[in-house]
Amino acid sequence: MAMTFVRVEHEDRVAKLTLDRPAKKNALDRATWRAFHAALAEAREDPEVHVVLVTGAGGNFCSGNDVTDMTAENAGGHPSALVIDLLCGFDKPLFAAVEGVAVGFGLTFLLHCDFVFVTPDARLQAPFVHLGLVPEAGSTHLLPLRVGTANAAEIFFGAEFFDGKRAVEMGLAQSAVSSETLMETALSRARQVAAHPLAGLRETKRLLLETRREGLHTAHQREREAFVALLRSRPRLPSDDEGFQRAAKLRT
Repeated sequence: MAMTFVRVEHEDRVAKLTLDRPAKKNALDRATWRAFHAALAEAREDPEVHVVLVTGAGGNFCSGNDVTDMTAENAGGHPSALVIDLLCGFDKPLFAAVEGVAVGFGLTFLLHCDFVFVTPDARLQAPFVHLGLVPEAGSTHLLPLRVGTANAAEIFFGAEFFDGKRAVEMGLAQSAVSSETLMETALSRARQVAAHPLAGLRETKRLLLETRREGLHTAHQREREAFVALLRSRPRLPSDDEGFQRAAKLRT
């Protein structure tokens, strides 16, 4: 199946979704957000899909939200909200294969994944405070659960790049593997999981989701409100390229 800005492939009960906007380091504009939501929703409803694997084209995972088309007036109804709402209740195992940059939503998306594979030299960053904004996707709840409060503070307030090795050390990713073997490693593990009966996989995922449901929902709502309030206080937004370049200056 072909979809604008998101390539969808099926193999051995695994749906592989590839963010495909390489010229923008797979930044998500409105069209890409809508395509990503449609691909995720279709994979969730397809009984032949047991596992979903997300990756990026062109040597990068995702450089985050393309903020050029987001204003305070449309942020609440922006298609990004639909994707995040879907992720908060996504009841199938979710994998990510990460190389290159994983910035903004490219990082917070990983917190919704059950398996994350990275390359050692992948560059991850939560640049929100540097851009005068707040984290999103329920990450203020999920990140401390995943990496601990001290590491979460380092990631959010430092707003600096860290590599794939550090992501594994903190528990954000399971494994760091070379770029040459990244996709096969992720696909191999995804196939192993996908071989299990779907009913057991879905019910187990639902039980895991239930342990964080209330806190995640509250964080998501508060983040959205704060995000809109901060957008209203900003005279203008940088383009995704300008924002990425500003954030890149923080790289150690």
